This record gives sequence, C-alpha cells and structure tokens, in this order.
Amino acid sequence: MKHAITILVLIMALASTAMAAPATQTIPNARVKEAIAEFVRQKTDGLGMETTLRRIGYQGDLKLPAGEVSFEVAAPNRWEGWGRANLALIVRVNDRVERNISVPVEVEAFADTVVVLRALERGDVIGTADVTVQRRDLSTLTGRVYRSADEVVGKRARVPVRANMPLRGDQLEKVPLVKSGQLVTIIVENQTMRLTATGKARGNGADGDIVMVQNLGSLKEVPARVVDSGTVQVDF
Repeated sequence: MKHAITILVLIMALASTAMAAPATQTIPNARVKEAIAEFVRQKTDGLGMETTLRRIGYQGDLKLPAGEVSFEVAAPNRWEGWGRANLALIVRVNDRVERNISVPVEVEAFADTVVVLRALERGDVIGTADVTVQRRDLSTLTGRVYRSADEVVGKRARVPVRANMPLRGDQLEKVPLVKSGQLVTIIVENQTMRLTATGKARGNGADGDIVMVQNLGSLKEVPARVVDSGTVQVDF
C-alpha cells in the first residue's frame, strides 16, 4: 500500500510539471528576415537610390515563449544604410527581451554620383566640363561622395584625383577668397547703422568662412565672415 501511494504521488507530480510547462511558439525564418529588410527599407527611404538587400546572414526559425512578438533592429551609428554591417536584432515577447542577435547584412545601393572626367592635380579648380553624373554603387565607395555637380563646380582639389573616379568630400575644398595678411574692408551693420573699417586677415577663408581679422584702427582682432575677395562682415 505504501508503494502504491508513492507511485501515485510521483504520477501527480509529473502531471503537475507538465501542466506548468510554458507554451512555446515558432517564428519562421522568413518573418525574421522581413524585419531586417523592413529596417533597411526605412533606413534608405527617400535618399534617391535603388537598394538591393543582397545578403542577410541569419538562418533558422526562432523558438520563443508564447505571447506577442515584436522586433527592434539597431545599426552602428556610422552606418548609412548600404554596404556591409552587423545589425542587432532584438526580439521581445510581451515587451520582454528574449533574444539579442547579431545579423550581418550586405546592401547594394545605386545612386547618382559626381564623377571627374579628367585627372585632377592638387589645386586644380573644377569647371562644369570636368565632371559628369553617373549611376554608381555606393556600397563599393568609401566616404561621402558628391551627388550633384553644383556641389563641386568652383571648388579645387586638395589631393590628386584619378580620372573616372567619384569625387569624395575629403578630396575637395572651397577656393579661398581672402588670404592671410591681405587687407580687407570690415563691415559692421544692423537695421539702424552701417560701419566700415580697414583690417588685415589673419587666415585664409572661402565664401562664408569665419576668419580672424585685425582692425587696423583699434588693433583688436575679431572673427568675421568672408563676403567676397576684399570684404568681411562682423555678425552680431
């Protein structure tokens, strides 16, 4: 009788354990990948480019507890939405984090880029005939590239650039209108007054740049914005 009672208690304990076991659900691989693809679509939406998600480095279904599933995708701060990156896929069930998965992706992105038609030497000023706009894959390029010819015409090369290459932001600079040591007219004005003085530039500056200028009357140095090749303006 004693053994019968022991067996009965064991059976009841096993039944209780089975009833308490949490229910699970399976999230198919396709749904996981769609969460990644949607993130990439939103990241590149409105940028004027054609993107193709060439690779999502995730395989297999997800086994999760029962409940409402939600996904959050995070990218490295400097990732613009194309090229290679490791994305973080955070999976929640009923707002509780269940998984944090690193997912490598590779995104191809074709967009208009400014391409130089001739080799540039350091200091060459770019004219309209020197560049064209072509469709290129941004994922194969490094750094920020120019997307419009208006952005580069009138600038000069900081470094030599080979022909038929997309132009990057770090390769060009604005042509200085004011050079260090040059005499300039300093303008100070507001709605009620306009004052002018003669000054000496203490640095080089292109259109819109701020340079230090010494007022030759007071000998004080003030920051001023370059207006043209002989004029700077003090903003206040």
